[in-house]
Amino acid sequence: MLKTITLFLLLIIVSILKVNAQYTLEEIKNKPFFLGSSAFMLGNLVPDEKPNFVQLNLGYRISTKDAISLELKTWRYFEPLGIPYDKSRTDPNKNFPGHINEKGFAIAYQRFLWKGLYSSIHIMNAWQGFTNEDGIKFDKGFQIFNTYRLGYHIKLFKGKFFIEPSLAITHRPYHSKMPESFKQIDDKWSKFFFGEPGLHFGFNF
Repeated sequence: MLKTITLFLLLIIVSILKVNAQYTLEEIKNKPFFLGSSAFMLGNLVPDEKPNFVQLNLGYRISTKDAISLELKTWRYFEPLGIPYDKSRTDPNKNFPGHINEKGFAIAYQRFLWKGLYSSIHIMNAWQGFTNEDGIKFDKGFQIFNTYRLGYHIKLFKGKFFIEPSLAITHRPYHSKMPESFKQIDDKWSKFFFGEPGLHFGFNF
């Protein structure tokens, strides 16, 4: 995983060399909207514990420096979100006694800092379903899941398409009470996660 993070950092550094990475007023006037998703969906190709991750982003460029978007997401996970990238993350003994299905939407605000370099905040409202090891859904929950992202926006094919490599901090400022068997495991880990790599992509219209 360290190699993956390093690759994303290198992509960001190399991308900064692109002079024409930020959008002009004319480009925004012609194509103010964008539609996209996340490369995390490639995780669905993993045979074991597939995340069933789906994301769709619909955004609007307010100015040359500001954009807002609505993100629709659904996924499932088998271990606490606060586990860092070390041996604990792949240790089956750290897993929940089942998994959590999550679906919801996020409101995101993106601010360009310099050329294509940007920061963004994503605030997600997520409804949860708890499933035990026998595949039986037995409880429901809700959480607010925030993502604080720093990345670089790369225009492709004369600005028709784009990719955004990034690194993020995720934060769970609120969640309803989990079933006790899940809570005991989740409470062992932080509500923050540092260094989550991301790769968003999309097209402008």
